[in-house]
Amino acid sequence: MKKILVVHYSQTGQLDSVMRSVTGPLEAAEDIEVHYEDLRPVKDYPFPWGMYDFVNVFPECVYQDPPAMRPFGFDPATRYDLIIIAYSVWFLSPSLPITGFLQSEEAARVMKDTPVVTLTACRNMWLQAQEKVKARLNEVGAKHSDHIALVDRGNSLQTLVTTPRWLWTGRRNAFWGIFPKAGIAEEDITAAARFGHALRDALRANRLTGEAPVLTGLKAAPVDERLIDGERIILRSYMTWGRWVRRRGAPDDPRRRPILRAYIAFMFAIVLTVVPITVTIRTLLRPFQRERIAAARAYFEQPSGADTARMDEYR
Repeated sequence: MKKILVVHYSQTGQLDSVMRSVTGPLEAAEDIEVHYEDLRPVKDYPFPWGMYDFVNVFPECVYQDPPAMRPFGFDPATRYDLIIIAYSVWFLSPSLPITGFLQSEEAARVMKDTPVVTLTACRNMWLQAQEKVKARLNEVGAKHSDHIALVDRGNSLQTLVTTPRWLWTGRRNAFWGIFPKAGIAEEDITAAARFGHALRDALRANRLTGEAPVLTGLKAAPVDERLIDGERIILRSYMTWGRWVRRRGAPDDPRRRPILRAYIAFMFAIVLTVVPITVTIRTLLRPFQRERIAAARAYFEQPSGADTARMDEYR
């Protein structure tokens, strides 16, 4: 009997839907046992968010300060054949409950020498968050086998409106004839079952060892090359402002409010002025940077890649 541990936390429920699509074929297999670990921070995070509550978590997110967590339900001494970590992206970082898990002693014990598949579903930017997750997996000696990334089909301008609207109001419907429904498309969620079928087959064939990816050819982690440099720039801004905010005190400290209000104003100003100019400049420079961009894209798409060679095998 193969044993799988699935670690997850989802505010909106979208990530859980994606995760269940992936794990469905595994759960249906009689020779595979799946344990779900729904993470529970001591202080939960609201949904919908208030704008201040939303911005107030970003310093701890980017600096990966783990929140207090309720006891885990898994036994860290158990040897699993596979661990799946399903995480949301908060401020180009893994969500705080996932950070709480990753930084825990129990996670270090259970993940050591064990194949791990990471799974994320987000607006469009996940590269820097995945770098942080990979670094932690490497620290504890986990064997990172594969990565799956699903993103919203809307373009950057559309999702810049629809995603915050969903997070702050709970409304994700299409509106005004130009803004699509927020979140991952239902057909993409359903199609994510292909990863579960491939993982099941790899487990049965004893190929899921963490030494080589098993989800290649299934369009697991396509990278939008237009966002690569943008993520790096935004993360530097988050780190700078996050450092200033943390100096004012803990998340509940009222001294943080003035600087967080200033940060909100700064972000709106950046979106309305600097972002359009930067996008235009980078579009003009892209033809002269093709090799560098291609190399960066290939790096971030590892280990599972974005090619579609095996898609017909798992339709």
